[in-house]
Amino acid sequence: MSIVRLIFVKVSAADVPEAERLWKKECAPLMIKQKGCRSEELLKSIDAPGELISYAVWEDQKSIDGYLASNDHQEIKKHTRSLKTKQLPEVKAYKLV
Repeated sequence: MSIVRLIFVKVSAADVPEAERLWKKECAPLMIKQKGCRSEELLKSIDAPGELISYAVWEDQKSIDGYLASNDHQEIKKHTRSLKTKQLPEVKAYKLV
């Protein structure tokens, strides 16, 4: 059963273009090549400027665990540490029903 993994991030409205650039150029290409990653998208809030969600669909928990243990995950963390977030990102996982 697929797992949808959401990462909620809040940055200032002025930092949204940099967050989008980081996701498009640095993070998404590493994520989508992971075994079991079916899709990876970035959502930008219409109602709350600066709110972003990384929306990834994974084959299963084993795939997520493999990604979290990978060098690519460490590389993504390096890139995202440069973002000035308003609070720590929040990660949630959901199963389709």
